Amino acid sequence: MGTEPAAPGSAAERVAALAALLADETRAVICLALLDGRAWTAGELARRAGVAASTATEHLNRLVAGGLLAQERQGRHRYVRLADPAAARLVEGLAARAAPGGERPVGLRAVRTGSRLARGRTCYDHLAGRIGVAVTDAMVGRGLLAPDTDLTPTRAGRTWFAAQGLDLTPPGRRPVTRACLDWTERRPHLAGHAGALLCRHTFDHGWCRRVGTDRAVEVTPEGEERLGALLGIGAEVWRLPE
Repeated sequence: MGTEPAAPGSAAERVAALAALLADETRAVICLALLDGRAWTAGELARRAGVAASTATEHLNRLVAGGLLAQERQGRHRYVRLADPAAARLVEGLAARAAPGGERPVGLRAVRTGSRLARGRTCYDHLAGRIGVAVTDAMVGRGLLAPDTDLTPTRAGRTWFAAQGLDLTPPGRRPVTRACLDWTERRPHLAGHAGALLCRHTFDHGWCRRVGTDRAVEVTPEGEERLGALLGIGAEVWRLPE
C-alpha cells in the first residue's frame, strides 16, 4: 500500500515550511541575533550575517512572510523583530537542541562571547543564563514563585511585583509566568509576562546593562545592591569568573 501524500495545507506541510525557513544559515543567524528582543534594521542584520544588503532583504522578506518576523517602518528605515514570544521560544529551543554536547569554542573571541552569554543574556524579552537562573532561584527560595512547572506567582509574589510597580495582568493571551529551560544552565529561568516585566525593570533602573553587540548582559554595581536587597542574592553570584 503506497503512502498517502500530505493533504494541501496540512499540519505536515506547515511544519515543513516552517522548518525550511530556518534551514538556511543566514536566516538562522538573523533569528538568533533578534533573540536580544530589539528591532534591527536590514543593514545591521546584513552586517551581522556577513551578506550583502540585498541578500539580507530577500531572507527577511521570507521570514516575515513565514510569520517568524514582524516589521515596521519609521521614515526611510525598516525595522524587524521576532514576531512574538512563541517565535522566540521556537528559535531559543532550537538553539538549545543544537548546543554542542562537549565541544569547546575555538579562539579567544569565541571563548569570551560564549562566557558572556553563559553568564547572562536576554532570551527575547527576559533574563537568561546564570543571571536569569539566579534571579529565578532566589524568587522561588523566597516563596515569590511556586516551584511548579510554570513558576506560578504566589500571593507573596504578586505583592512583591506590585511593590515594584509591575502589573502582572498580561496583555492578550500570554501566560503570566512560564518556566523556560536555560540552554546553558540546563535549569529553568523565569519567562512569560512576569519575566518580561522583570527584565525591562532591571534595564530601566540600570540594574542590568547590555555587553557588546551580542545579547549578553551583566549586573551593574547598583543592580548588585538592589537585587541583593530585594532578593537576598549575594554579590559573589554576579562575579563568577569569565
